[in-house]
Amino acid sequence: MAFIDAFTSPGGLRRVLWADAAAGAGMAALHLAAAAPLAEWLGMSPRLLLASGWLLLPFVLLAGSLALWREAAGGALALLVAGNFLWVLASAVVLWGTTWVTGGWGQAYVAVQAVAVLALAELQWMALRRARVAVQGVRAAVS
Repeated sequence: MAFIDAFTSPGGLRRVLWADAAAGAGMAALHLAAAAPLAEWLGMSPRLLLASGWLLLPFVLLAGSLALWREAAGGALALLVAGNFLWVLASAVVLWGTTWVTGGWGQAYVAVQAVAVLALAELQWMALRRARVAVQGVRAAVS
């Protein structure tokens, strides 16, 4: 439990948000700068890589902004968490519901990043629930 607490406390959440922003920025830069060679190597559509690169940018900005705040705003954090869970769902659809990824390396690439995003989303979700419970406790104590 202490391990999870280290990532769902306010300070831990900031580290998770920085990791999310950094990983997203790296992926966006890679997808936007090297879509064609990456697509060829991975057996993926270059359009998919370009689209995902552009799609990542607002989430990178949101995660980075939240990481800068002393305490992450619940609504903005919930939006980021929802976006991350949707990314995982979209990754599953891309893997099993389309022919956009034909190479084994591409399938592994999509699957690994989806698992990483799922882990970040779960930690963020746990931190959000923890913060809401704390706020409810304070409200109950004040009432």
